[in-house]
Amino acid sequence: MTVWIANPFDNLPDEGTRPQRYAAFAEAFAAAGHETVLWSCDFSHARKERRNLSDAIRRDWTLRLVHVPEYRRNVSFARFASHRAFGRAFLRDAREAVASGELRKPDLVIASAPPLACASAAVALKREFGCKASIDIQDAWPETFARLLPLPSARLRNAFSHIVFAPFYREARAAYAAADSVTAVSERYLDIAMRAGAPAGRTALFRLGVPLGEAPRRAAGDGPLKAVYIGNLGRTYDISTLTEAVERFPGATLDIAGDGPCRRRVERVVSRCGRVRYRGYLGGRELRALLEKCDLGIVPMRPDAFVGVPGKLADYAAAALPVASSLGGEAAEMIAGYGAGFRYEYGNRRSLEEVFAKASGDRAMLAAAGLRAREMAEKEFDASRIAAEFVRFTVSAAL
Repeated sequence: MTVWIANPFDNLPDEGTRPQRYAAFAEAFAAAGHETVLWSCDFSHARKERRNLSDAIRRDWTLRLVHVPEYRRNVSFARFASHRAFGRAFLRDAREAVASGELRKPDLVIASAPPLACASAAVALKREFGCKASIDIQDAWPETFARLLPLPSARLRNAFSHIVFAPFYREARAAYAAADSVTAVSERYLDIAMRAGAPAGRTALFRLGVPLGEAPRRAAGDGPLKAVYIGNLGRTYDISTLTEAVERFPGATLDIAGDGPCRRRVERVVSRCGRVRYRGYLGGRELRALLEKCDLGIVPMRPDAFVGVPGKLADYAAAALPVASSLGGEAAEMIAGYGAGFRYEYGNRRSLEEVFAKASGDRAMLAAAGLRAREMAEKEFDASRIAAEFVRFTVSAAL
């Protein structure tokens, strides 16, 4: 089977980071004997810079890069325009590659959603090439757009979002209904797709995975509590409350790794508080080394972010790090079910300080929570198992 996978967001293996979702899927499809092409773009979403990579064979699968406009902020019209351009460029380049004989027609096109333009392009290719289309939902667009509306309550924002973003709701519903299968990283997203008309019996949950490797050995430590935050420094994450809690709690340090529009705010905190350290954007090896030195991973996410289970939870768990999270829903249920950490109230500095006090006051309890976090990673986030099961499901649904 010839399989195409389209996603403009993920880091690529050549960029010094661990294989993310779609590169892992490409590896798994190729290992199962399928001719596999991964379509991405020539602009790095994570680094906000042009990629210095050529279209070339990567291991046993092919990488194709399409040209898109740059953008600097994750929440911006420029980003939206870049995603629309990706959908158009993917379609154009796909048609040209098939017409020239450079690539075979796909039997199966797998597209990430977001962006919606990517999912819509997969449906268009299904109609043109007579192939199957599968959509993999990583985030709920346009549902998550509601938090951007300047209205006083979540109820009002959700109500008006269906008016303001009506064209995008229609586009998402049309793509889910036309797909031959729909997968998602959370139950919440699957529910959205099924309500929109996704094919009955051909939907499945495949969480964000991480390469597990050998479990780090952790002992009950002493000294300051070493907290860590990894990921985007943007509006979805409450970095301010996190840094304020560390500044007010003298028994804690904080390492921050990542980049984004709030970077300068973080650097100002670093300049006045020696217990907060900014590590920049780290590659896979450096990130693992940092996590193995820390005691507590932080998920300071807005409750209205419409995120089910964030990827950083998987990273922390793989490193046997207990978690302090402000998320409710699936993430809170999973952490509580495994006994893998703590929940604190979003935006409440004292609530987070209470978690710091509890964690630093009982290091044996914290170490035990870390072991349970690793158990959670092995059962929920094993990237190799998830990728292999994803291949079996999507291929079966396409037959």
